[in-house]
Amino acid sequence: MAYQAPVEQIAFILNRIVSFPQLAETELFAEATPETLNAILTEAGKLATEIIAPVNRAGDLTPARLENGRLRSSPGYAEAFRALAEGGWIGIAADPEHGGMGLPQALNMAMNEMIASGCLALQLNPLLTQGQIEALEHHGSDALKALYLPKLISGEWSGTMNLTEPQAGSDVGALTTRAERAGDGTYRITGQKIFITWGDSDVTENVCHLVLARLPDGAPGTRGISLFMVPKLIPDADGNPGVANDLRVVSLEHKLGIHGSPTCVMSFEGAQGWLVGEEHKGMAAMFTMMNCARLGVGVQGVAQAEAALQQAVAYAAERVQMGPIIRHPDVRRMLAESRAEVFAARAICMACAVALDMAKATGSDEWAARAAFLTPIAKAHGTDVGIRVSDTAVQVHGGMGYIEETGAAQYLRDVRITAIYEGTNGIQAMDLVGRKLMDGGAAAMALLDEILDGAKAAQAEEPELANQVWQAAETLREATQDLLDRDLDARFAGAAPYLAGFARVLGAHFHLRAATGGGSKPLARVHIARILPHYAADLAAARAGLDDLLAVDDRLLAGQMPG
Repeated sequence: MAYQAPVEQIAFILNRIVSFPQLAETELFAEATPETLNAILTEAGKLATEIIAPVNRAGDLTPARLENGRLRSSPGYAEAFRALAEGGWIGIAADPEHGGMGLPQALNMAMNEMIASGCLALQLNPLLTQGQIEALEHHGSDALKALYLPKLISGEWSGTMNLTEPQAGSDVGALTTRAERAGDGTYRITGQKIFITWGDSDVTENVCHLVLARLPDGAPGTRGISLFMVPKLIPDADGNPGVANDLRVVSLEHKLGIHGSPTCVMSFEGAQGWLVGEEHKGMAAMFTMMNCARLGVGVQGVAQAEAALQQAVAYAAERVQMGPIIRHPDVRRMLAESRAEVFAARAICMACAVALDMAKATGSDEWAARAAFLTPIAKAHGTDVGIRVSDTAVQVHGGMGYIEETGAAQYLRDVRITAIYEGTNGIQAMDLVGRKLMDGGAAAMALLDEILDGAKAAQAEEPELANQVWQAAETLREATQDLLDRDLDARFAGAAPYLAGFARVLGAHFHLRAATGGGSKPLARVHIARILPHYAADLAAARAGLDDLLAVDDRLLAGQMPG
């Protein structure tokens, strides 16, 4: 079965679960009306289903490649990308001053989900461009904005993010790429970057690299890093791509999945660059791009789960083993649990997007804190669900799931990277229990209050489900307070299970809201009866501390007997 964009499901979550309609009540997003919502979702769904999804398999079978130093994209990618760009989809949330639509991120993320379900490898290109647009809107000079934003928003040019180096991955402060002042207001960038997604492209006429580098007087660590715009082709006086800059693609990585996305090793050899933001304050500008991308990656996880699940359901309905296997209890369990997981993860991502929009529209610190707290949960949980559901989809196919011909394995191979890039899920969890609890737990407790209030409100209609959600939220409150009383290392030891437990409880809250608001009560029961109970084990592990982990010494970890 070919992918079909879940327009109705996404619309239900936006309208009935995460309060998207309140955005239209703000001055900034007054145009985000129900009519706009329906039009955007419908047209984006058609694009994803009819134009983007058909190139997905070709990208897997015929990866991007280098020929004589030039990037050659997978078959059909250029045409599919052009349809996406010409429809204005890249600039859906960008500032209208430079050609964007100025619509909410929630609509942008809904669109991104459908495009990523269609073809994740291709969708990475506009996702990174959108992040670069946001970084320039916040930190670029007027001249940089005027030159680059219209081209990025139109899809004529694409954007990348250059952080990682062979010796500097999560520890960005260890980078060695250097920048030197040229004396004419520009800089010369020299160094090597790895894992650069869409570091070159033949689907756009120019590639614009945001590069982290250190000036000679830059302090050690992240505090001394600056950010630079380094285009592949230097714009001429008219703003058109001109002479080639002093940079090149050294090689492309051979990856487990997302074969159609060229992952480049980049070499900058005295390349001309322009400062973005202030000298030595590049991390602030880059984090603007990364935070946008982190929610986007969580949405990618949901997207792959949706596409994989659709294929698994279709296969189960057609495959006969003593009747269609979709009627077998264990297959039914796998499919129902997967659908419940996708609903919850999608709702968490969309709730995060709405919070970002409300913070932007109102300037509210409370909305900003909510968005910040939800971002690592959306990224980590969305991608974990993507991996789990894609893995389950292979299992539903049985032996045919292990055969590449069916395409089921591609979803699992493609989605696996999402738990790694844009900050591994372990880093997201540490961010959650570290930075995001530095407010004394205020943002966490505000969300828990909302969950508890929702459970009380649902008591009359769904008492059994409401009681389970209420009890889970109370236990989560106790665990949160326990973590607040511990030092950071002890928190970090339990960070991943804490994030998982929080996500399960939050997902149950959204399912309960759906069950009492016109959604599926059976699906809510599946989540609350079969998925929510895992929170207890998650939170027990979160509170286990660090001592037992340290007691397992390196020799034992390596499989040797203790000395």
